[in-house]
Amino acid sequence: MCRVMRVHRSGFYAWLKEPESARKKEEQRLVTLIRQSHEASDCSYGSPRITRDLREMGEQCSENRVARLMHNEGLRAKVGYRRPRYKAGKPALVAVNRLEQNFQVEAPDKAWVTDITYIRTWEGWLYLAVVLDLFSRMVIGWSMKATLGREIVLDALLMAVWRRKPKGKVIVHSDQGAQYGSEDWVRFCRDHNLDPSMSRRGNCYDNAVAESFFSSLKKERIGRRIYRTRQEAKADVFDYIEMFYNRTRRHSYLGQVSPYDFERVACGNL
Repeated sequence: MCRVMRVHRSGFYAWLKEPESARKKEEQRLVTLIRQSHEASDCSYGSPRITRDLREMGEQCSENRVARLMHNEGLRAKVGYRRPRYKAGKPALVAVNRLEQNFQVEAPDKAWVTDITYIRTWEGWLYLAVVLDLFSRMVIGWSMKATLGREIVLDALLMAVWRRKPKGKVIVHSDQGAQYGSEDWVRFCRDHNLDPSMSRRGNCYDNAVAESFFSSLKKERIGRRIYRTRQEAKADVFDYIEMFYNRTRRHSYLGQVSPYDFERVACGNL
């Protein structure tokens, strides 16, 4: 057989012992690294972000190759759901739209955006309010409650003020939910040098950054699941915001780095 195939006998037996090609071995090694990155992101990363992870490890591979290997292994980014959010009537006071869809700012604590969404549990709805800094897309304030009163947005904004301690006036943009038009909200903003701004009625694009965060949360973590308890949901959302989204998750707007790393590099004070 060796003579027919015109290969040396020693080479033939070496092939029998180790028939896999060097390329196949390399791809198996890459698959291991891809799985590690995929699992570390709670299965939310697709090929673009995983490719970034691999390149930071010193690997030389293309996004197309990563996508092909992921497809072969049945690895996909999680896709969740989006449903209409609950609106609690018209606000008592309506602020002008100071942001006007200008989502690019040159420094931290110039403009914040805030919004509310809901999370399903077997105990009932859990509502989540967040505040994001437009400079880095970092979640700087959040609050979770079983009811949709004005306290949920005030607590989230209080956390943002406590964490950031802004030195100048900050635009705080929201939709026209009743919580953001309450006298308590307006008074809090006035007392803390915050400038309220509101989207046009029914225009989700005016608050697109907050909407995008909720879309990522539902697609990458919540998915289509229903938590057993509100406490279980709170713990998981806390982990997503503080451990994954702010400090680890790669953000395409930020050049595929996390909000924390973006601010650390841009400001040099974290």
